Order: sequence, then C-alpha cells, then structure tokens
Amino acid sequence: MDSKFSICKGVLLTLLVPLTVAIPQRTMAQEEAIEEIVTTGTRRAARSVTESAVPIDVISGADFLAQGNTDINALLSAAIPSYNVNSQPISDAATIVRPANLRGLSPDSTLILINGKRMHRSAVISFLGGGIADGSQGPDISNIPGLALKQIEVLRDGASAQYGSDAIAGVINFVLKDNSEGLIVEGRFGEFFEGDGASSQIGFNIGMPLTDDGFFNVTAEFKDVDPTSRSVQRDDAQGLIDAGNSDVRTPAAQIWGTPEVTDDFKIWVNAGLDLGNGRDAYVFANCAERDVEGGFFFRNPNTRGGINDGGTNAAGESILLIADLTFGPSDDGVGCPEVVISNNVPDPAALAAVDADPNCWAFNLLEPGGFTPQFGGHVEDASITAGTRGEFSNGLLYDFSASFGRNQVDYVISNTVNPQLAAQQLTMPRRFTPGSYVQSERNVNADFSYPVDFANFASPLNVAFGLEYRVEQFEIKSGGPNSFFIDNQADLAAQGFGIGSNGFPGFKPEDAGVFDRGSFAAYIDLEADVTDNFLLGFAVRFEDFGTTTDVKLAARFQITEGFAIRGAASTGFRAPTVGQTNVRNVTTAFTNGVLADEATLPPTNPIAAQKGGVPLEPEESVSLTVGFIANFGAFDVTVDYFNIEVTDRLALTTTQILTPQDVQDLLDLGIADASSFTGVRFFTNDFDTTTQGIDIVATTSAELFGGDTNFSFTYNWTDTEVDSFNPAIIGDTRVRQLEDNLPDQRFALTANHVQGDWRVLLRLNYFGEYFEAHLDDGTLPIEVGQEMTVDAEIGYNFTDSLSVTLGAQNLFDEFPDKNPWSGIVGAVYPVTSPMGFNGGFWYLRATYTMN
Repeated sequence: MDSKFSICKGVLLTLLVPLTVAIPQRTMAQEEAIEEIVTTGTRRAARSVTESAVPIDVISGADFLAQGNTDINALLSAAIPSYNVNSQPISDAATIVRPANLRGLSPDSTLILINGKRMHRSAVISFLGGGIADGSQGPDISNIPGLALKQIEVLRDGASAQYGSDAIAGVINFVLKDNSEGLIVEGRFGEFFEGDGASSQIGFNIGMPLTDDGFFNVTAEFKDVDPTSRSVQRDDAQGLIDAGNSDVRTPAAQIWGTPEVTDDFKIWVNAGLDLGNGRDAYVFANCAERDVEGGFFFRNPNTRGGINDGGTNAAGESILLIADLTFGPSDDGVGCPEVVISNNVPDPAALAAVDADPNCWAFNLLEPGGFTPQFGGHVEDASITAGTRGEFSNGLLYDFSASFGRNQVDYVISNTVNPQLAAQQLTMPRRFTPGSYVQSERNVNADFSYPVDFANFASPLNVAFGLEYRVEQFEIKSGGPNSFFIDNQADLAAQGFGIGSNGFPGFKPEDAGVFDRGSFAAYIDLEADVTDNFLLGFAVRFEDFGTTTDVKLAARFQITEGFAIRGAASTGFRAPTVGQTNVRNVTTAFTNGVLADEATLPPTNPIAAQKGGVPLEPEESVSLTVGFIANFGAFDVTVDYFNIEVTDRLALTTTQILTPQDVQDLLDLGIADASSFTGVRFFTNDFDTTTQGIDIVATTSAELFGGDTNFSFTYNWTDTEVDSFNPAIIGDTRVRQLEDNLPDQRFALTANHVQGDWRVLLRLNYFGEYFEAHLDDGTLPIEVGQEMTVDAEIGYNFTDSLSVTLGAQNLFDEFPDKNPWSGIVGAVYPVTSPMGFNGGFWYLRATYTMN
C-alpha cells in the first residue's frame, strides 16, 4: 500500500482548510453563465430539462435518498432505464469495480463529470465483463456517496464536440452540495430476504460557512456489505462426494453472488468563496478506500490443469500430476509413483507412496477436496480540483481550473497455491499479493464565454471557447515474489505445473512500468435563440490524439406553447486508454469448456501481432438524436430517438489459442510463465456497430387521498447491431453478446405520495428479454425471459428533524429464469442479469436533519 494513500483520509481536511481560505463562492449570475460552457441546456426542477435541445435528466439528491439501495450504480439504474449494471460475480477485476453502461454502449463510452469537471478513471480494467463491458476502463462512481449530491444531470446524447473523448453515449454530471449550513445524518441497514448480504451504512453531510462569503461542505460515509450466495453444488463436485470424497465443501465454495465489501469509507469536500468584483474560486476533493473480496472457480482435485491433472498414461488411464522435486539438474534418477484415478478416486496406496517420499508431491495431499481461490483487492481513490472563475472588465467570462486524480487497486488472492512452490509442500503460502494497477490523471482547463449581439437574434449569441491539456498515466506494480515464483531447480513448468498464484498470477518485475500520454484540445461552442421559438447550437473540438476533430449541431423549435421538437447531430470519438494500450495480465477463464490461463498482452506484442494485433486507434462515432417535448395540462412528456454508429470500436478479442510454437516464441521473448498459457487476448479496433433506441419520460402530479402524488414513467428501447467484424478476432459469441446481452426494453413506473408526515413510494420495474453466453461460452446459451419487480417504501416524519423509512426492493422476491447449465459451475441464475439474482432486499433507514 502506498503510504501517502493510507493516511489520506486523516489529512484531507487539514490540507483543504488552508487551501480554501482564499477560495470563492460563485454568484447565481456567474453560475448560469459558466454552465453555458460546461453543460448543455437549462437547469430546472423538472425530471427532464424540456428547454434543452438534447435530452437531459435531472435527478435531485432527495430523489436518490428516497431509494433503498446504497450503491450509486444501482441508484442510477433505478432512475435511468437505459443505464444498466449487474453484480459481476467471479469476474476478476470487474468484481472490484462493477462496470455499468448507458444506451447499450461500453462503460467507458459515457463521460463522468464532477461539478462539470472530468472525473479520473479507475485503475481497474474489466477483463471479464460479459461481452459489452469486456476490456472497459471507466471511472469508479461507487466512490461517490448519495448524501454528497445536490443533483445528477444525465445528458443522453453524444457530446465529444463539447467535452472530448468518451462522451459517445452521453455525459453524467454529479453536482455536489454547496450549502453553507445544515446537517444530515443518515443510518441504513438492510438484508436480502434469503438472510444474507446484510448492508450497514452510516453517513453525514454538513454545510459550514467559510467566512461570510463562502461555504465548506463535507460528506462522509462508512459502509460494510456482507456477501451473498446463489449457488448449488457443481456436478463434478457432487461426483467427488458420491465417490466418497468427504473433503469437498457443500457447495464447493463456489460463490455465485455479490462480493463482500468491508471498511468502505468515503469523504468528499466541496468549498467556495466569493472574492468580490465578480470573481470566485472553488475547490472540491475526495478520498475513498474499501476492501472487496469475491470467489473464483472451484479447482477440482483430480482435473485442474497445471495443479492436479496429469493427463493419461500409456494405458489411457487418467493420472494425477505428481511433482518430482529432484527433476532437472539435480535429478536423482528416481521417479515418483504414478497415481491412477479410477471412478473419481486417486489410488490411495499410490498416493500414500507419494506422501511418504519427500522428493515427491501431489497437491491432493494439501487440498484433497479441491479448493476455491478468494480474489479481491484494496481500492484507494483520491482527487482534488481547484479553480477560479469570474469576469474580466470587458465582459469576458472565464473559468481556470486544474485537477489531479489517482486510483490504485492492490490485488489480493487467497486460499490458492502457486504450483511452483511445491517444494514447500504443506508449509507453502496460501495468500498472495499479485501486484497493483495505478491510474493517475492531470487536467488543466481554461474556459471562456462572451455574449455577442448578433444579427437580429432574439438573444445574444453565446460564444464559448477553451483549451484543455490532459496527462493520463497507467502504472503496473509488480507483485510479491511468491505470486510469480518459478522453480527452475526442479523445472516444474516442464513437468506440467502452472506458474504463479493460481487464478491471478502476480505481475513480474518485467511487467511493471509506468506508461503515460498527454493530449491537447481546443473547442468553440456557439448557442443562441435565433428567434423566440428557435434555439440553435454548434460546437467544434480538436484533439491532438490522432488529430481528431468533432462537430455537433443542435436545435430546438417551439411549435406551440405546449409542444416543441428538438434534435442534434454530432461526431465523436473515444481514445484507447493508456491502460488498454499497455496492460499485461493473466486471468483464469473457461476456454473450450475447461478452466485455463489466458494472457492479456499489448496489441503490439509480437505474439498479439502474429494473431492480428495492431496499434490501437480511436473509435469514432456519428450520433443522431431527434425528439419532442409536449405538455398536456398536468402531463409533461419527452420522447427521443437516438442512433449511434461506432466504427473501429475498441474491445478485447476473444481468446486466441496458442500453438506450441507460439508458447515457445513467448518463452524466447523472455515471458517465463508462457508455458502455462493456453491463449492470449488483446485490445483491437476490429468491429463496427449501430445502436438505436427510444427514450420516453413522462411526469405528472395529482392531489389524491388528501395528499400530493407525483407520477413518473421512464421507458427505454435499445437495439444494437454489429455491422462488421473479423470472425477470427471477435467471434460469433461476442457478436451475440454485444447485440443481445442487455434487455431490449426497460421501463419504470413510479408513484410517490406525500400526506402530512407520511410518505409512500411504489415502483414497478420491467426488464425485457436478453441473452447470456454462460461463462462467455457460446455453447452454453441462456435465453432469459422478461421479468417485473416491485419496489416499495413507507416513511414517517416523527419530528421536523427525524424521519424513518422502511422499504423493500423486489418486494415479491422475483428471480430471473433459472440457469439450465447450473451443474457446470454452480450458478443457479444467469449471472449477467440486469435485475440481479439475489432476490428481494429489505431496508430500514433513519435520517436526522438539522438546519
């Protein structure tokens, strides 16, 4: 662990207080002017910003606090039907940071902002992301506590011409609270109906004055989440039990559920101070850390390759893999006993002979019932952004800012082995530290805007322009020596034993390194009311990564007082991250029906190049959005159609099987653990897609039963087609995942009723049909049917300050269709289910407010 991160939460406030003494608070007039630079549309209290030329959802912090879930990803999923996230069990790094997506595109195709400024990425790259998220590297928004939020603005339209890379699907802007007084303390406890997955959380938000002209707002949150398990015994594990193996667990430690999260701590600070004369300055920062642990695949004590499986003998009988510890230069010429496996049982006498010989070893002696590695990591995240904004004497508005963000993941894997440590036998280590990924980003921005009287426009032409310089850095830190140790003395690799901590081998010193890239951007953004009924906007942005230039044209026309049409056309791009370009990793996944080690290599690695890898280029997009806004008395409705064509789309390839010559070539290149690889993957630009859909948002209110009731209906239909691809690189299974792994339709109907001190919320959620390639294996298809769930909660205000809420998500304990292949690895339900597979969840929340 990096020492400067281990103490960050203790020193964050101490560092910020002197920084904020000279930091300003924005005035309302300046706020609105600056927002024209960083945000599209007008901010309103309505669910959708109907005056905007593009669809924007505004979700208040109060709306989020009215949800039972404590994870920001799950909260967004409940509020935005085109936003999808799943639990990611047994998904390597994706278990630690769950990937989510907007409008059916990859997680890193949505730009995340904090107070209008770009948020740094997570260090986690999702190597096993269920197809759509495979290889994605986006920000970790789970580090944002709901209590810290004033509102969330979701721009559902391509915006690369305004914001730069990543804004292909849209933009999500998290706006932090800026009140200078008041205190909110909130405690929550919840649990799944199955009796597991208990979640406890306590947090507070406090606003304080910073002199008479500023604010200092602090939010802190502490949370622990117990794991869940929706697993059954695997067929092969049950076969071992039926054969008399009493050391196999029931189920065989095969955990299909949400991971355990402990010591989850977050703190955010947002501060500002008015400097006078139309000038203000601001600073916001965060520090967060947590520990996450989940399970990996069960290792069968007879058949796990590289540990237990010795192949077959001359008679065609299955045998155990036995380590001859004197093999190699010091070979004593005496071999080890052969252990034949008959009817799922290793020959007891032969195994006892191995045990009696100090120069021989079988891992069945250590784990006769097999084992399941536990994988997780320690996540640390910190950032700070500071700036000043105001107005020059000539009326030119400015906003100068700089930011730094850093995310580090220290991986840990336990209850596993490095087969190369066989010489230590029963004393070998079982817990390993495979190394770390670190993502760091620095941004410097200069934004300007100036209203110009132009022609006979109904409003001044707002001319916004700016510059950005960004440096992105990705670092690989090598793991502990035991996590990548190779026993060259006994040449265990030549005997068939795997290399490295099984499940997630450590990063070797030669893998370690620091990789960075700088980029420069410049933009111009024009917007005006040409007439009282016609809004027109145009933006162009140049970035020097691949000399990319993107444009956007947006318009809105008010036809009648209650009806308007709007639309936008734009181009966009997403640059490959430095991590995607340089990452090295070995993960355990199912390949052709068996567990195998797969290496992820840079696309420029000679072996990747031999399999079709080439230097990565930006993916490019063309987006079209058209829709209308209508008011029918008490009803407000927005309907928007979108079409996004993405060319040269970035993703991980399917597994490219290595030939013996490929393995030898890797060994010749100095990749010492290549003998344990069965295949490689790498990032590629090798396919194009078209994604289209419809978003509907409808809201109304009524006086019912002596109280006020707000109704909202949100609907999304999304369809993705893969237009072209290289079958040798992507494969038909990946194509089906990209097209059908998300429901084509989702909707939510919500009623929120307030009557005196009582509040009642009911929500109906619909999830359409989808497809899962179980274990990313096209021969294990699951066609999952539609599902509906109901959320409900009731709250009561005991005093003006104290309220208590009791609620349930998935009140009727619904589950997705069962997995027809559950016997293979023990998963009862499809593991990529967008509705989840843990069943109903109840919660109790108490909130104390002091103004």
